[in-house]
Amino acid sequence: MGNRFGTMMDLYHHPQDAPHFNMIPKTDPMEGFPKGRKERVMVATEEEMISAKLPPEERNYCAHLRIAFYQCKRKNFPFVKRACKHEFHNFANCEFEDYVIRAKDFERERRLFKRKLAAEAAAQGA
Repeated sequence: MGNRFGTMMDLYHHPQDAPHFNMIPKTDPMEGFPKGRKERVMVATEEEMISAKLPPEERNYCAHLRIAFYQCKRKNFPFVKRACKHEFHNFANCEFEDYVIRAKDFERERRLFKRKLAAEAAAQGA
């Protein structure tokens, strides 16, 4: 089963046991990382994204690479596929890495949530 389908089934069968995938994390993002973790920083500024006319759903951590790819597309049309391979590869790789990070964060949140529920159940049973 796919990651999203399994999550949807968890939400359907046990809504009280699983965090919603659009929910803001309720746990400390540094919990479980004794040395801390690298903070993610937006490279593109809000002004750059507005001037590039990026819609709100495309304004993420990969916006600077998306802007570079769109500029290459405009500059090299109609030979986009050949001329902008490098920009597209960088952008697609960033999008994939962002997806993986968000999936890992969701899974971490889900496991911490289930661990908290199990500890509460053990405390009530004892």
